[in-house]
Amino acid sequence: MKKILLTGGGTAGHVTPNIALLPALKNMGYEIKYMGSYDGIEKKLIEELNIDYIGISSGKLRRYMSVKNFTDPFRVIKGFSEAKKFIKKYRPDVVFSKGGFVSVPVVLAADKYKIPVIIHESDMTPGLANKLAIPHAYKVCHNFPETSNYLPKGKSVLTGSPIRSELLSGNKTRGLSMCHFTSDKPVIMVIGGSLGAASVNEIVRKSLDELLKNYQIVHLCGKGKLEESLQGKKGYIQFEYIKDELKDLFAMAQIIISRAGANAICEILALKKPNILIPLSANASRGDQILNAESFKKQGYSEVLKEEELTPDLLIHTVNNVYKNKIQYIHAMDLSPSKDSIKLITDLINEAVNV
Repeated sequence: MKKILLTGGGTAGHVTPNIALLPALKNMGYEIKYMGSYDGIEKKLIEELNIDYIGISSGKLRRYMSVKNFTDPFRVIKGFSEAKKFIKKYRPDVVFSKGGFVSVPVVLAADKYKIPVIIHESDMTPGLANKLAIPHAYKVCHNFPETSNYLPKGKSVLTGSPIRSELLSGNKTRGLSMCHFTSDKPVIMVIGGSLGAASVNEIVRKSLDELLKNYQIVHLCGKGKLEESLQGKKGYIQFEYIKDELKDLFAMAQIIISRAGANAICEILALKKPNILIPLSANASRGDQILNAESFKKQGYSEVLKEEELTPDLLIHTVNNVYKNKIQYIHAMDLSPSKDSIKLITDLINEAVNV
């Protein structure tokens, strides 16, 4: 039996693409183990799926001053030693890394024992953890054509991001029933990310009365961000978070309004949903969401609104424009070269095993 070691953690975005690969890897006959931090979000998500989980010590690599900069290197060294010990004994045929700081010692340990490593970079420009890992990789998968400019020649492969197959099996009727919506008005789905987005929530709510004249709105607003005064408003429903029923909400939506996190927009692309992206501002991030969104706009998949320029009038105008031209966005997404990400990535995994 072929053996694969998956790694990645720190945020759900570093785990869910790995989870999306699991059914295909099992069908291909791989024995699967997962290496992550002792108590990161990845541990809970992976153990729920009955995949063998190996925890290692993990430290964060920071670009800014922090007292932890003096202690975390020792955690990384310990993690490298633990990863090395496990890999020497287990001898996986291939390692697939989704990134995050916990993946760095795993990639370095795999390289020491000549185990081929495939890395997936979600954002347009590699983050610090992947920058450290890329020299040790066989291939680097990525979501955006522009990313190849930041990668070594011969290593870059445009694959897109693997998405959970269940998202493709949503039922529009179930979604409408769950939200108490009718089938005669188009639906807008607003996604602010797992923690919600206060500025997006605010502008959507300020635009509600005008938008509800022509649309119905399902609003995933984030934990603790429900607006009680809007509960029961006709044509509008809000949830803090949705898990299993997300596929049905996607199925009924004609337009998506979303942040521009790489995994989220790759799901939107795979589902071919016309969309408006409102990336996290450069003041609150390293600017990766802005680059992600601009790439999607350039490829004709999305419209982009800057958070600092948001007004109700601008949002309403953009929604109407995207809905009017929805066929053009769907056509552009239909031509995407990275539609079948899971097959592209699993083919690369098999190639690495057989090199």
